[in-house]
Amino acid sequence: MKEKIRKYALELGMDDVGFTTAANYNSPNSPPLESIFPGAKSLVIMALLELDNCESENMQIAFGGRMDIIEFGRTSNYKIARFMQKEFGAKVMTIPLSYPLEMSYKTKGCIGDVSLRHAALAAGLGQFGRNNLVLHPRLGSRVVFTGLITDLELTSDPQAEEICNNCNLCVENCPGKALEDEGKTHLMRCLKNSQPYGIASNIRFWTQLLESPPEEQKKMLADEHFWKLYQAGFIGFQYFCFNCMKNCPAGRKN
Repeated sequence: MKEKIRKYALELGMDDVGFTTAANYNSPNSPPLESIFPGAKSLVIMALLELDNCESENMQIAFGGRMDIIEFGRTSNYKIARFMQKEFGAKVMTIPLSYPLEMSYKTKGCIGDVSLRHAALAAGLGQFGRNNLVLHPRLGSRVVFTGLITDLELTSDPQAEEICNNCNLCVENCPGKALEDEGKTHLMRCLKNSQPYGIASNIRFWTQLLESPPEEQKKMLADEHFWKLYQAGFIGFQYFCFNCMKNCPAGRKN
């Protein structure tokens, strides 16, 4: 079963495919798989290469590349799930590559219902680097993951080799100083740079708008900041920093 699923996913355009038993998956913050999918036995995790858009200083182009991956990942997830249903009579649930996820004061929109990083680790698709991203042996840091949960019994793939050389380029190039403590990402420092038009900015903007006199409100509504908040409100999370990914040399060919 594993090789048929792997072959189908690779033919769709996935860059790599890994498998893990539900028992081997462990995320410190996400809810238990059983609460999402009673009877879940395995996860199928796919790796996708981040496009070169992430190198652009034009953040519309940079984020556009991420949106392309999200769209491709969602479509492919559905196709692989349907393949598994038809071919093996499996019960399958897809895992979002990015959003939707739980948005609450408790999670700050930072905790996936299934942690794809920890699932990728368990599925042999990489090891954590100094940037706290999963570094794929071939794709390095420029990789995003998507996946499926199933009631099929699929064995775990072997663990991947570690390729981080602790060069600290990710730490030095983080504008928010979010990686200063090894093994920890200071999420609020990161979000101020990577998602400057998220919920915190929305709360600040609308609070200030309501408390401002009419003339000041007109200026605020004409300001570039409002227009970016407006766009972020209907296209999804706005990523404005890819430094920890694009500056990492791991897995790159010279």
